[in-house]
Amino acid sequence: MISRIDLRGSAYADALRDGAIDRDLLPRAELDVEAALEKVRPICDDVRHRGTAALIDCARRFDGVTIDRVRVPAAALSDALATLDPAVRAALEESIRRARLVHRDQRRTDRTTQVVPGGTVTERWVPVERVGLYVPGGRAVYPSSVVMNVVPAQEAGVASLAVASPPQAEHGGLPHPTILAACALLGVDEVYAAGGAQAIAMFAYGTDDCRPAQLVTGPGNIWVAAAKRLLKGRIGIDAEAGPTEIAVLADRTADPVHVAADLISQAEHDTLAAAVLVTTSAELAERVESELKTQVAATRHTERITEALAGRQSAIVLVDTLDQGLAVVDAYAAEHLEIHTADAAAVAARVRNAGAIFVGPHAPVSLGDYCAGSNHVLPTGGCACHSSGLSVQSFLRGIHVVDYTEAALAEVAQHVVTLAEAEDLPAHGAAIKARYGWKVPRP
Repeated sequence: MISRIDLRGSAYADALRDGAIDRDLLPRAELDVEAALEKVRPICDDVRHRGTAALIDCARRFDGVTIDRVRVPAAALSDALATLDPAVRAALEESIRRARLVHRDQRRTDRTTQVVPGGTVTERWVPVERVGLYVPGGRAVYPSSVVMNVVPAQEAGVASLAVASPPQAEHGGLPHPTILAACALLGVDEVYAAGGAQAIAMFAYGTDDCRPAQLVTGPGNIWVAAAKRLLKGRIGIDAEAGPTEIAVLADRTADPVHVAADLISQAEHDTLAAAVLVTTSAELAERVESELKTQVAATRHTERITEALAGRQSAIVLVDTLDQGLAVVDAYAAEHLEIHTADAAAVAARVRNAGAIFVGPHAPVSLGDYCAGSNHVLPTGGCACHSSGLSVQSFLRGIHVVDYTEAALAEVAQHVVTLAEAEDLPAHGAAIKARYGWKVPRP
């Protein structure tokens, strides 16, 4: 059901000790975004030139629905909230409450530094004016992704938010009603029935219904990732999200029932989802394999999960020591990393590369997906070694404001002129000299 990669023994000891393990040895899904670019390019060009008409055609071609408008009517949002299961509403409200607590504390404050008397630099944090938030559809319904995108944008102070989610044939060409209800709960009234690359193009170029945005965020499939890559620059992006990943670092103290259940929880997302166990215990590996067989057979999405676990992106990786295990998970740089070891908090503190870290047996990834307060829009495909998950900071821009008096400029003028001449940019120096009758004061 799941393959093994054995990195025990002297053959890998030096590489693991030096943190130089070949990443090609580690499991990873194949995701050729570059190949998808040429397929999404004509879609994006069509939206650019024909706007709403192109989006309506895309809904018919790709989603199998006939719609006459893309923007979701306000009545559909209020109706979705009114008919939402009370238990689901309560769960969403608690998810929103916890996410607000965490993300509100991320808000940065402006800071002024006095460089010299009369000379200051202030860093102002200014929110992006308008953001397009993408919420995927398809195999599953993701109201939690509405929460994870909207809350940090709102806490950052973004003035204009629009949500796009694919139209659903079974819901009259509208996005899933639970998605609409989550939008209504959060006070988002601008929602579009648009999915895939065409939704990203809508946010990038705008249509007669939808104003262009400066930034688009949210997870999606390979077509969404390709459109983000294609249109990056025209519009800012958070990341090119790939299939979801879980890595578990475990020793002999781990509970195989918990580990297997957590691997399955992420494999449930998609046939390309990655589930990786890195362990120092061959006995635990055996027991987890046994648990996987039992638990997968009992779950609803058996076929999907079986394919994900059997894929090249999933594996059990055996190492000799916990230090080696840490080297492997740092090289893998998982979207979600669980630590199931003795003194899990201390081990977690040593991890350098992960989108989010879940410490011990009572912090499963599922908690983070919904109600931990953390954000579940996280870097995938090894990008956690250089990128962060979605946060308030994702929606803010730092702007430096430089304010110098005449005396403060005079104090440093000669240094500026000297550096300008060293770079053979005499006009830079001349801009300083012009303020002093072309005779620069000496410091």
